[in-house]
Amino acid sequence: MLYYLLYPLRNVISGFNVFRYITFRTAWAALTALVICFILGPWLIERMRQIKLGQFIREEGPKSHQQKAGTPTMGGILINVAILIPTLLWADILNPYIWIVLFVTFAYGTIGFIDDYQKLAKKRNLGLTAKQKFTIQFGVALAAGLAIAYLPSIHNNYSTVLTFPFFKTLHVNLGFLYIPFIMIVIVGASNAVNLTDGLDGLAIGTTLIAAVTYTILTYAAGNFRVADYLRIAWVPQAGELAVFCGAMVGASLGFLWFNAHPAEIFMGDVGSLALGGAIGCLAVMIKQEILLIFVGGLFVVEAASVIIQVASFKLTGRRVFKMSPLHHHFELSGWRETKVVVRFWIIAIIFALLSLSTLKLR
Repeated sequence: MLYYLLYPLRNVISGFNVFRYITFRTAWAALTALVICFILGPWLIERMRQIKLGQFIREEGPKSHQQKAGTPTMGGILINVAILIPTLLWADILNPYIWIVLFVTFAYGTIGFIDDYQKLAKKRNLGLTAKQKFTIQFGVALAAGLAIAYLPSIHNNYSTVLTFPFFKTLHVNLGFLYIPFIMIVIVGASNAVNLTDGLDGLAIGTTLIAAVTYTILTYAAGNFRVADYLRIAWVPQAGELAVFCGAMVGASLGFLWFNAHPAEIFMGDVGSLALGGAIGCLAVMIKQEILLIFVGGLFVVEAASVIIQVASFKLTGRRVFKMSPLHHHFELSGWRETKVVVRFWIIAIIFALLSLSTLKLR
């Protein structure tokens, strides 16, 4: 919005020329999101306390978590607002990629909101059924996939070919299976972030790391010279997604201020599903679907631990971990919550650095 309001004034005041630069608008989107969190955060926490929207803690979890019962939840509302406003202010609002990622983010946020609200209304840690949640999630992902494939303004950028990290010449064309693949990527990413959201600051800190990584990747994908130099897919117009990523960085950093241990508010599904959906959508739009495994490596590990635990118990009657997701296993092994969170952040940073290194190691 500001791009169209202020950039035309560059002929009158040369300083307004900075609005043409994605890097400038990305930085200010991040700062704007951060300020929004700092301004609205205390009000939202107090409001949630007044209407008694507190988190219910499952009894089978670590006993130390029982003291968190009643902590305000649905803080993802703050995250979503802090992403939306800066994106609309600083991004090119005529860019179709911006509207696709906003659609996915807020559609998944709405699913999470309904889930959170039902949990609070029923006063137990159960919201939407798995069938209901997955049906809606796949429906949203299908709509996003069709938009990427058939929207006239970006149709020429559409490709069903997958590229692989570390391999310059390895390409796989999925053809008509690509849209189902898109759906799996987006839904998988959304639920992986949701599963990671179990300790103070863990999911939002890891999301922050992934968002910083995607800020770099989206800018590279949208810049012809950079993409050509790195031998990655060039996606015209996708560079504008860096502004959205900047807003996500600022929103994550601002929410972490309140979500750090001991958390004053939890993000809830309204936050985790939205952030995960956004990450999956970004990966698809810049043609780095496989690289998502590295960028969101910690999310993948957390989700895999749940799958392994469930499969092992159903097949053998035994559990591989003391509890899943994996962060609870380490808690029950004697690690303090803050130690688990910081060490998992370190692992997430390692994954992020590894993913960026693949841009040259091909």
